[in-house]
Amino acid sequence: MISHPTLQRRAFLAGLGLGVGALAFNRLLTPELFGVAPHHAAKAKRVIFFHLVGAPSQLDLFDYKPVLQKHDRQLAPESFFKGKRFSFLRGHPKLLGTTFQFSQHGQSGTWISELLPHLARHADDLAVIRSMHTPEFNHAPAQMVLHTGQNRQGGYPSVGSWVDYGLGSESENLPGYVVFLSGRTPGAGRNLWNNGFLPSVHQGVRFRSQGEPVLFLENPADVDGARRRRVLDQLQALNRERFLTQHDPEIQTRMRQYEMAFRMQASIPALMDLGSEPPSVQQAYGESDFAKQCLYARRLAEAGVRFIELYHADWDTHNSQDKRLRQLCRAIDQPIAALLGDLKARGMLEDTLVVWGAEFGRTPMLQGDESPEKCGRDHHRDAYTIWMAGGGIRGGINYGATDELGYHIAENPVQARDFHATLLHLLGVNHEEVTFRYQGLDQKLTGVEEAHILTDLLA
Repeated sequence: MISHPTLQRRAFLAGLGLGVGALAFNRLLTPELFGVAPHHAAKAKRVIFFHLVGAPSQLDLFDYKPVLQKHDRQLAPESFFKGKRFSFLRGHPKLLGTTFQFSQHGQSGTWISELLPHLARHADDLAVIRSMHTPEFNHAPAQMVLHTGQNRQGGYPSVGSWVDYGLGSESENLPGYVVFLSGRTPGAGRNLWNNGFLPSVHQGVRFRSQGEPVLFLENPADVDGARRRRVLDQLQALNRERFLTQHDPEIQTRMRQYEMAFRMQASIPALMDLGSEPPSVQQAYGESDFAKQCLYARRLAEAGVRFIELYHADWDTHNSQDKRLRQLCRAIDQPIAALLGDLKARGMLEDTLVVWGAEFGRTPMLQGDESPEKCGRDHHRDAYTIWMAGGGIRGGINYGATDELGYHIAENPVQARDFHATLLHLLGVNHEEVTFRYQGLDQKLTGVEEAHILTDLLA
Protein backbone atom coordinates (compact mmCIF):
# COMPACT_ATOMS: atom_id res chain seq x y z
CA MET A 1 0.00 0.00 0.00
CA ILE A 2 1.25 3.49 -0.82
CA SER A 3 0.67 5.79 2.13
CA HIS A 4 1.74 9.18 3.38
CA PRO A 5 5.47 9.29 4.30
CA THR A 6 6.22 9.62 8.00
CA LEU A 7 7.29 12.95 9.44
CA GLN A 8 10.34 11.30 11.05
CA ARG A 9 11.66 10.27 7.68
CA ARG A 10 10.86 13.72 6.27
CA ALA A 11 12.74 15.35 9.12
CA PHE A 12 15.78 13.19 8.43
CA LEU A 13 15.70 13.99 4.74
CA ALA A 14 15.21 17.69 5.38
CA GLY A 15 18.83 17.91 6.47
CA LEU A 16 20.12 16.38 3.28
CA GLY A 17 19.19 19.27 0.98
CA LEU A 18 17.43 18.95 -2.32
CA GLY A 19 20.12 19.41 -4.92
CA VAL A 20 20.28 16.97 -7.82
CA GLY A 21 22.56 14.57 -5.96
CA ALA A 22 20.44 14.72 -2.84
CA LEU A 23 17.31 14.07 -4.88
CA ALA A 24 18.83 10.89 -6.26
CA PHE A 25 19.85 9.79 -2.75
CA ASN A 26 16.37 10.60 -1.44
CA ARG A 27 14.84 8.48 -4.19
CA LEU A 28 16.77 5.47 -2.94
CA LEU A 29 15.74 6.03 0.66
CA THR A 30 12.13 7.06 0.17
CA PRO A 31 10.70 5.86 -3.14
CA GLU A 32 7.18 6.72 -1.95
CA LEU A 33 8.06 10.41 -2.28
CA PHE A 34 8.73 9.91 -5.96
CA GLY A 35 6.32 7.11 -6.85
CA VAL A 36 6.88 3.39 -6.47
CA ALA A 37 7.46 0.37 -8.63
CA PRO A 38 4.23 -0.84 -10.30
CA HIS A 39 2.20 -3.53 -8.55
CA HIS A 40 2.23 -5.67 -11.70
CA ALA A 41 3.71 -5.52 -15.19
CA ALA A 42 2.61 -2.25 -16.76
CA LYS A 43 1.36 -2.10 -20.33
CA ALA A 44 1.43 1.71 -20.38
CA LYS A 45 4.17 4.03 -19.16
CA ARG A 46 2.29 7.28 -19.68
CA VAL A 47 -1.12 8.76 -20.50
CA ILE A 48 -2.22 11.42 -23.00
CA PHE A 49 -5.77 12.43 -22.10
CA PHE A 50 -8.02 14.54 -24.34
CA HIS A 51 -10.98 16.15 -22.61
CA LEU A 52 -13.54 17.71 -24.98
CA VAL A 53 -15.02 20.34 -22.68
CA GLY A 54 -18.77 20.76 -22.97
CA ALA A 55 -19.38 17.25 -24.29
CA PRO A 56 -19.42 16.29 -27.98
CA SER A 57 -22.45 14.52 -29.40
CA GLN A 58 -21.75 10.79 -29.45
CA LEU A 59 -24.81 10.35 -31.68
CA ASP A 60 -23.18 12.46 -34.40
CA LEU A 61 -19.66 11.05 -34.08
CA PHE A 62 -19.51 7.40 -32.90
CA ASP A 63 -22.89 5.96 -31.92
CA TYR A 64 -24.70 5.37 -35.22
CA LYS A 65 -28.49 5.08 -34.80
CA PRO A 66 -30.42 4.55 -38.05
CA VAL A 67 -33.66 4.00 -36.11
CA LEU A 68 -33.24 7.43 -34.51
CA GLN A 69 -32.84 8.92 -37.98
CA LYS A 70 -36.00 7.15 -39.10
CA HIS A 71 -37.97 8.81 -36.28
CA ASP A 72 -36.32 12.22 -36.66
CA ARG A 73 -38.56 15.11 -35.46
CA GLN A 74 -41.14 12.71 -34.01
CA LEU A 75 -42.20 13.06 -30.37
CA ALA A 76 -39.89 11.22 -27.99
CA PRO A 77 -41.21 8.33 -25.88
CA GLU A 78 -42.63 9.54 -22.58
CA SER A 79 -40.09 7.40 -20.69
CA PHE A 80 -37.31 9.59 -22.08
CA PHE A 81 -38.41 12.68 -20.16
CA LYS A 82 -41.10 11.89 -17.58
CA GLY A 83 -39.56 12.23 -14.12
CA LYS A 84 -36.14 13.01 -15.64
CA ARG A 85 -34.02 16.11 -15.09
CA PHE A 86 -32.29 17.99 -17.89
CA SER A 87 -30.41 21.24 -18.01
CA PHE A 88 -32.64 22.92 -20.59
CA LEU A 89 -35.16 20.54 -22.14
CA ARG A 90 -38.76 21.24 -21.15
CA GLY A 91 -42.15 19.90 -22.21
CA HIS A 92 -42.44 17.03 -24.68
CA PRO A 93 -39.25 17.06 -26.80
CA LYS A 94 -38.85 15.59 -30.26
CA LEU A 95 -36.24 13.09 -31.40
CA LEU A 96 -33.26 14.29 -33.41
CA GLY A 97 -31.46 12.06 -35.88
CA THR A 98 -27.99 12.90 -37.11
CA THR A 99 -27.49 14.91 -40.29
CA PHE A 100 -24.04 13.41 -40.83
CA GLN A 101 -23.05 10.34 -42.81
CA PHE A 102 -21.63 7.33 -40.97
CA SER A 103 -19.52 4.55 -42.45
CA GLN A 104 -17.61 1.54 -41.16
CA HIS A 105 -13.83 1.66 -40.98
CA GLY A 106 -10.96 -0.76 -40.62
CA GLN A 107 -11.12 -4.49 -40.22
CA SER A 108 -13.12 -3.86 -37.06
CA GLY A 109 -15.92 -2.19 -39.01
CA THR A 110 -16.16 0.59 -36.41
CA TRP A 111 -18.84 3.16 -37.23
CA ILE A 112 -17.37 6.67 -37.36
CA SER A 113 -18.93 9.88 -38.62
CA GLU A 114 -17.83 11.75 -41.73
CA LEU A 115 -16.74 14.54 -39.37
CA LEU A 116 -13.66 12.55 -38.28
CA PRO A 117 -12.05 11.29 -41.52
CA HIS A 118 -8.48 11.40 -40.20
CA LEU A 119 -9.29 9.58 -36.98
CA ALA A 120 -11.26 6.98 -38.95
CA ARG A 121 -8.00 5.75 -40.48
CA HIS A 122 -6.99 4.62 -36.98
CA ALA A 123 -10.21 2.71 -36.31
CA ASP A 124 -8.35 -0.54 -35.68
CA ASP A 125 -6.28 1.14 -32.94
CA LEU A 126 -9.33 2.36 -31.02
CA ALA A 127 -11.37 0.72 -28.30
CA VAL A 128 -14.64 2.63 -28.52
CA ILE A 129 -16.68 2.54 -25.30
CA ARG A 130 -20.29 3.44 -26.07
CA SER A 131 -21.69 2.79 -22.60
CA MET A 132 -20.20 5.43 -20.31
CA HIS A 133 -22.60 7.09 -17.88
CA THR A 134 -22.40 9.58 -15.03
CA PRO A 135 -24.69 10.63 -12.15
CA GLU A 136 -24.36 14.33 -13.03
CA PHE A 137 -26.08 16.34 -15.79
CA ASN A 138 -24.32 19.72 -15.35
CA HIS A 139 -20.83 20.43 -16.58
CA ALA A 140 -18.73 21.20 -13.51
CA PRO A 141 -19.97 18.32 -11.29
CA ALA A 142 -19.74 15.85 -14.19
CA GLN A 143 -16.23 17.05 -15.04
CA MET A 144 -15.25 16.47 -11.43
CA VAL A 145 -16.66 12.94 -11.49
CA LEU A 146 -14.66 12.06 -14.58
CA HIS A 147 -11.44 13.49 -13.15
CA THR A 148 -11.67 12.85 -9.41
CA GLY A 149 -14.47 10.31 -8.97
CA GLN A 150 -16.32 12.87 -6.81
CA ASN A 151 -18.90 15.48 -7.78
CA ARG A 152 -17.62 18.09 -5.33
CA GLN A 153 -15.38 20.93 -6.46
CA GLY A 154 -12.13 21.21 -4.56
CA GLY A 155 -10.47 18.90 -2.08
CA TYR A 156 -10.14 15.76 -4.18
CA PRO A 157 -7.15 14.90 -6.40
CA SER A 158 -7.39 14.59 -10.16
CA VAL A 159 -6.68 11.28 -11.86
CA GLY A 160 -3.44 12.82 -13.18
CA SER A 161 -2.39 13.71 -9.63
CA TRP A 162 -3.13 10.18 -8.45
CA VAL A 163 -1.03 8.75 -11.29
CA ASP A 164 1.87 11.08 -10.47
CA TYR A 165 1.55 10.25 -6.78
CA GLY A 166 1.48 6.53 -7.47
CA LEU A 167 4.23 6.32 -10.09
CA GLY A 168 6.10 9.62 -10.14
CA SER A 169 7.67 11.20 -13.19
CA GLU A 170 10.21 9.41 -15.36
CA SER A 171 12.07 12.72 -15.65
CA GLU A 172 14.06 14.60 -13.00
CA ASN A 173 13.69 17.82 -15.00
CA LEU A 174 9.97 17.92 -15.74
CA PRO A 175 6.78 17.64 -13.70
CA GLY A 176 4.90 14.37 -13.79
CA TYR A 177 1.58 16.00 -14.73
CA VAL A 178 1.22 18.63 -17.47
CA VAL A 179 -1.95 20.41 -18.66
CA PHE A 180 -2.75 22.34 -21.86
CA LEU A 181 -5.87 24.46 -22.41
CA SER A 182 -7.33 25.31 -25.80
CA GLY A 183 -10.12 27.85 -25.51
CA ARG A 184 -11.99 28.72 -22.35
CA THR A 185 -11.22 27.21 -18.96
CA PRO A 186 -13.59 24.31 -18.11
CA GLY A 187 -16.49 24.98 -15.77
CA ALA A 188 -14.83 23.18 -12.85
CA GLY A 189 -11.67 25.22 -13.42
CA ARG A 190 -8.30 24.21 -12.09
CA ASN A 191 -9.97 21.77 -9.70
CA LEU A 192 -9.75 19.37 -12.64
CA TRP A 193 -5.96 19.18 -12.37
CA ASN A 194 -5.67 19.95 -8.67
CA ASN A 195 -3.77 17.78 -6.21
CA GLY A 196 -6.56 17.97 -3.61
CA PHE A 197 -5.38 16.42 -0.36
CA LEU A 198 -2.25 14.94 -1.98
CA PRO A 199 1.03 16.87 -1.61
CA SER A 200 0.92 19.90 -3.89
CA VAL A 201 3.90 18.67 -5.90
CA HIS A 202 1.41 16.35 -7.64
CA GLN A 203 -0.84 19.07 -9.05
CA GLY A 204 -0.94 19.55 -12.81
CA VAL A 205 1.39 22.20 -14.21
CA ARG A 206 -0.15 24.28 -16.95
CA PHE A 207 1.96 24.65 -20.10
CA ARG A 208 1.27 27.11 -22.94
CA SER A 209 1.91 26.66 -26.63
CA GLN A 210 2.33 30.39 -27.21
CA GLY A 211 4.52 32.88 -25.40
CA GLU A 212 6.20 31.83 -22.18
CA PRO A 213 5.65 28.04 -21.91
CA VAL A 214 5.27 28.15 -18.12
CA LEU A 215 4.36 31.44 -16.48
CA PHE A 216 6.88 32.95 -14.05
CA LEU A 217 9.49 30.29 -14.82
CA GLU A 218 12.06 32.52 -16.51
CA ASN A 219 14.54 34.58 -14.51
CA PRO A 220 14.30 38.37 -14.57
CA ALA A 221 16.62 40.01 -17.10
CA ASP A 222 19.23 40.93 -14.47
CA VAL A 223 19.34 37.49 -12.80
CA ASP A 224 21.52 34.73 -14.29
CA GLY A 225 21.48 31.03 -13.46
CA ALA A 226 24.35 31.21 -10.97
CA ARG A 227 22.68 33.96 -8.99
CA ARG A 228 19.38 32.08 -9.02
CA ARG A 229 21.19 29.00 -7.69
CA ARG A 230 22.71 30.97 -4.80
CA VAL A 231 19.34 32.49 -3.87
CA LEU A 232 17.66 29.10 -4.04
CA ASP A 233 20.32 27.46 -1.85
CA GLN A 234 19.80 30.13 0.82
CA LEU A 235 16.02 29.76 0.59
CA GLN A 236 16.26 25.98 0.90
CA ALA A 237 18.43 26.33 3.99
CA LEU A 238 15.74 28.50 5.60
CA ASN A 239 13.05 26.02 4.58
CA ARG A 240 14.98 23.12 6.10
CA GLU A 241 15.38 25.00 9.34
CA ARG A 242 11.67 25.80 9.44
CA PHE A 243 10.72 22.24 8.64
CA LEU A 244 12.71 20.91 11.59
CA THR A 245 10.62 23.09 13.91
CA GLN A 246 7.23 22.96 12.17
CA HIS A 247 7.21 19.44 10.65
CA ASP A 248 4.82 20.64 7.94
CA PRO A 249 4.98 18.23 4.96
CA GLU A 250 4.15 21.04 2.56
CA ILE A 251 7.45 22.73 3.38
CA GLN A 252 9.37 19.83 1.87
CA THR A 253 6.94 19.72 -1.03
CA ARG A 254 7.68 23.40 -1.65
CA MET A 255 11.41 22.69 -1.57
CA ARG A 256 11.00 20.03 -4.22
CA GLN A 257 8.96 22.41 -6.35
CA TYR A 258 11.64 25.09 -6.17
CA GLU A 259 14.25 22.58 -7.33
CA MET A 260 12.00 21.34 -10.12
CA ALA A 261 11.42 24.90 -11.33
CA PHE A 262 15.15 25.53 -11.40
CA ARG A 263 15.81 22.44 -13.50
CA MET A 264 12.86 23.25 -15.77
CA GLN A 265 14.53 26.56 -16.63
CA ALA A 266 17.20 24.54 -18.42
CA SER A 267 15.03 21.77 -19.91
CA ILE A 268 11.92 23.63 -21.11
CA PRO A 269 13.36 25.91 -23.85
CA ALA A 270 14.72 23.03 -25.97
CA LEU A 271 11.65 20.88 -25.32
CA MET A 272 9.24 23.57 -26.47
CA ASP A 273 11.25 24.52 -29.56
CA LEU A 274 9.51 22.83 -32.49
CA GLY A 275 12.23 23.89 -34.92
CA SER A 276 13.88 20.52 -34.49
CA GLU A 277 10.79 18.73 -35.82
CA PRO A 278 10.91 17.82 -39.54
CA PRO A 279 8.56 19.92 -41.69
CA SER A 280 6.68 16.75 -42.66
CA VAL A 281 5.84 16.07 -39.01
CA GLN A 282 4.71 19.64 -38.38
CA GLN A 283 2.55 19.56 -41.51
CA ALA A 284 0.96 16.28 -40.41
CA TYR A 285 -0.22 17.86 -37.17
CA GLY A 286 -1.28 21.19 -38.69
CA GLU A 287 -0.66 24.79 -37.78
CA SER A 288 -3.30 25.54 -35.14
CA ASP A 289 -2.60 26.13 -31.47
CA PHE A 290 -4.23 22.80 -30.62
CA ALA A 291 -2.08 21.06 -33.26
CA LYS A 292 1.04 22.41 -31.54
CA GLN A 293 -0.25 21.18 -28.21
CA CYS A 294 -0.64 17.68 -29.64
CA LEU A 295 2.93 17.77 -30.92
CA TYR A 296 4.14 19.06 -27.55
CA ALA A 297 2.27 16.18 -25.93
CA ARG A 298 4.32 13.70 -27.91
CA ARG A 299 7.56 15.49 -27.03
CA LEU A 300 6.64 15.61 -23.34
CA ALA A 301 5.79 11.91 -23.44
CA GLU A 302 9.19 11.19 -24.95
CA ALA A 303 10.83 13.29 -22.24
CA GLY A 304 9.26 11.24 -19.44
CA VAL A 305 6.15 13.19 -18.36
CA ARG A 306 3.75 10.66 -16.90
CA PHE A 307 0.35 12.29 -17.50
CA ILE A 308 -0.39 14.89 -20.19
CA GLU A 309 -3.88 16.33 -20.47
CA LEU A 310 -5.24 18.50 -23.27
CA TYR A 311 -8.54 20.35 -22.84
CA HIS A 312 -10.39 21.53 -25.94
CA ALA A 313 -13.32 23.87 -25.31
CA ASP A 314 -16.76 24.80 -26.65
CA TRP A 315 -18.37 21.39 -27.35
CA ASP A 316 -21.58 22.40 -25.56
CA THR A 317 -23.80 22.37 -28.66
CA HIS A 318 -27.22 23.39 -27.37
CA ASN A 319 -27.84 25.16 -30.67
CA SER A 320 -26.42 25.47 -34.20
CA GLN A 321 -24.99 21.99 -33.72
CA ASP A 322 -24.47 21.23 -37.41
CA LYS A 323 -22.19 24.19 -38.03
CA ARG A 324 -20.42 24.06 -34.68
CA LEU A 325 -19.68 20.34 -34.81
CA ARG A 326 -18.15 20.71 -38.26
CA GLN A 327 -15.87 23.48 -37.02
CA LEU A 328 -14.90 21.71 -33.81
CA CYS A 329 -14.17 18.40 -35.50
CA ARG A 330 -12.01 20.10 -38.13
CA ALA A 331 -9.99 21.62 -35.29
CA ILE A 332 -9.20 18.32 -33.53
CA ASP A 333 -9.42 15.55 -36.13
CA GLN A 334 -6.13 16.00 -37.97
CA PRO A 335 -3.96 16.79 -34.90
CA ILE A 336 -5.21 13.84 -32.83
CA ALA A 337 -4.92 11.45 -35.76
CA ALA A 338 -1.41 12.76 -36.45
CA LEU A 339 -0.46 12.15 -32.82
CA LEU A 340 -1.69 8.55 -33.00
CA GLY A 341 0.25 8.01 -36.22
CA ASP A 342 3.37 9.68 -34.85
CA LEU A 343 3.33 7.62 -31.66
CA LYS A 344 2.83 4.46 -33.68
CA ALA A 345 5.68 5.26 -36.08
CA ARG A 346 8.03 5.83 -33.15
CA GLY A 347 7.01 2.62 -31.38
CA MET A 348 5.48 4.65 -28.55
CA LEU A 349 1.80 3.86 -28.99
CA GLU A 350 2.28 0.41 -27.50
CA ASP A 351 3.21 1.94 -24.12
CA THR A 352 1.34 5.26 -24.33
CA LEU A 353 -2.32 5.19 -23.33
CA VAL A 354 -4.36 7.74 -25.30
CA VAL A 355 -7.82 8.65 -23.97
CA TRP A 356 -10.53 10.74 -25.66
CA GLY A 357 -13.64 11.69 -23.72
CA ALA A 358 -15.84 14.23 -21.96
CA GLU A 359 -17.99 14.74 -18.90
CA PHE A 360 -21.18 13.35 -20.50
CA GLY A 361 -22.89 13.11 -23.90
CA ARG A 362 -25.82 14.70 -25.74
CA THR A 363 -29.49 13.71 -25.80
CA PRO A 364 -31.21 11.93 -28.70
CA MET A 365 -33.87 14.64 -28.31
CA LEU A 366 -33.88 17.97 -30.10
CA GLN A 367 -33.32 21.20 -28.21
CA GLY A 368 -34.39 24.62 -29.41
CA ASP A 369 -35.37 25.59 -32.95
CA GLU A 370 -36.32 22.63 -35.14
CA SER A 371 -34.48 23.91 -38.21
CA PRO A 372 -31.35 21.89 -39.09
CA GLU A 373 -29.25 25.06 -38.95
CA LYS A 374 -30.31 26.11 -35.44
CA CYS A 375 -31.18 22.97 -33.48
CA GLY A 376 -28.98 21.35 -30.87
CA ARG A 377 -28.93 18.71 -28.15
CA ASP A 378 -29.06 18.96 -24.35
CA HIS A 379 -26.75 17.23 -21.87
CA HIS A 380 -27.17 13.47 -21.56
CA ARG A 381 -25.77 11.65 -18.54
CA ASP A 382 -27.28 8.20 -19.14
CA ALA A 383 -25.11 7.09 -22.07
CA TYR A 384 -22.16 8.51 -23.96
CA THR A 385 -18.96 7.53 -25.75
CA ILE A 386 -15.24 7.67 -25.02
CA TRP A 387 -12.36 5.86 -26.67
CA MET A 388 -8.95 4.57 -25.62
CA ALA A 389 -5.96 3.52 -27.72
CA GLY A 390 -2.45 2.14 -27.24
CA GLY A 391 -0.89 1.33 -23.88
CA GLY A 392 -2.21 -2.23 -23.58
CA ILE A 393 -5.63 -1.58 -25.12
CA ARG A 394 -7.12 -4.01 -27.64
CA GLY A 395 -7.55 -1.95 -30.75
CA GLY A 396 -10.48 -2.34 -33.10
CA ILE A 397 -13.11 -3.26 -30.53
CA ASN A 398 -16.44 -1.72 -29.63
CA TYR A 399 -17.43 -2.10 -26.00
CA GLY A 400 -20.92 -1.57 -24.66
CA ALA A 401 -23.97 -0.46 -26.57
CA THR A 402 -27.01 1.77 -26.29
CA ASP A 403 -30.61 1.08 -27.30
CA GLU A 404 -31.82 1.74 -30.85
CA LEU A 405 -32.57 5.39 -30.07
CA GLY A 406 -29.33 5.99 -28.18
CA TYR A 407 -30.93 6.92 -24.85
CA HIS A 408 -30.32 3.99 -22.48
CA ILE A 409 -27.33 1.68 -22.10
CA ALA A 410 -28.21 -1.76 -23.44
CA GLU A 411 -25.07 -3.63 -22.40
CA ASN A 412 -21.85 -3.26 -20.37
CA PRO A 413 -22.42 0.02 -18.49
CA VAL A 414 -19.20 1.81 -17.49
CA GLN A 415 -18.81 4.35 -14.69
CA ALA A 416 -15.95 6.73 -14.01
CA ARG A 417 -14.55 4.48 -11.29
CA ASP A 418 -14.40 1.54 -13.74
CA PHE A 419 -12.56 3.75 -16.21
CA HIS A 420 -10.16 4.90 -13.47
CA ALA A 421 -9.50 1.34 -12.28
CA THR A 422 -8.75 0.25 -15.85
CA LEU A 423 -6.44 3.20 -16.51
CA LEU A 424 -4.46 2.52 -13.34
CA HIS A 425 -4.31 -1.19 -14.13
CA LEU A 426 -2.77 -0.48 -17.53
CA LEU A 427 -0.12 1.62 -15.76
CA GLY A 428 0.71 -1.35 -13.55
CA VAL A 429 -1.11 0.02 -10.50
CA ASN A 430 -3.70 -1.74 -8.34
CA HIS A 431 -6.39 0.89 -7.70
CA GLU A 432 -7.12 -0.66 -4.30
CA GLU A 433 -3.53 -0.19 -3.16
CA VAL A 434 -2.83 3.45 -4.06
CA THR A 435 -4.18 5.25 -1.00
CA PHE A 436 -3.57 8.40 1.00
CA ARG A 437 -4.56 8.88 4.63
CA TYR A 438 -6.93 11.84 4.88
CA GLN A 439 -9.69 12.66 7.39
CA GLY A 440 -9.16 9.32 9.09
CA LEU A 441 -9.64 7.27 5.92
CA ASP A 442 -7.37 5.63 3.38
CA GLN A 443 -8.62 7.61 0.40
CA LYS A 444 -8.32 6.29 -3.16
CA LEU A 445 -9.27 7.44 -6.65
CA THR A 446 -11.95 4.79 -7.13
CA GLY A 447 -13.66 5.57 -3.81
CA VAL A 448 -15.49 3.10 -1.59
CA GLU A 449 -17.87 1.55 -4.14
CA GLU A 450 -16.86 -1.45 -6.20
CA ALA A 451 -14.87 -0.62 -9.32
CA HIS A 452 -14.35 -3.05 -12.19
CA ILE A 453 -11.34 -3.32 -14.49
CA LEU A 454 -12.65 -3.54 -18.06
CA THR A 455 -10.79 -6.74 -18.90
CA ASP A 456 -12.40 -7.04 -22.34
CA LEU A 457 -10.49 -3.92 -23.36
CA LEU A 458 -7.08 -5.32 -22.44
CA ALA A 459 -4.74 -6.62 -25.12
